[in-house]
Amino acid sequence: MDDKPEPEALPPDLKLLRMLVTLLMVTMIAGFLVIVALFVIRMPGQSGALPLPEALTLPDGAKAEAVTRGRDWVAVVTEDDRILIYDAATGALRQTVEIRH
Repeated sequence: MDDKPEPEALPPDLKLLRMLVTLLMVTMIAGFLVIVALFVIRMPGQSGALPLPEALTLPDGAKAEAVTRGRDWVAVVTEDDRILIYDAATGALRQTVEIRH
């Protein structure tokens, strides 16, 4: 003979709350998986890499501070406040822009 008391049933409000918390957890997990899948699908691959020249020749005395690239150009910001814009395919200097304070 087992003298264990019978487990009491949960009140209806607590059952509803338990169901809602479970539903929220499932929704959050599904949303996280969708976000991860979108990141993986949308990330650009190596096949779309922009071309870069083998080497860029800076003018005498210029030291590079920052570099950025566009579709068909490469820009180098120098320590003497100039932006040097080069052709990405050939490495030829296209334009020089002076930054004035």
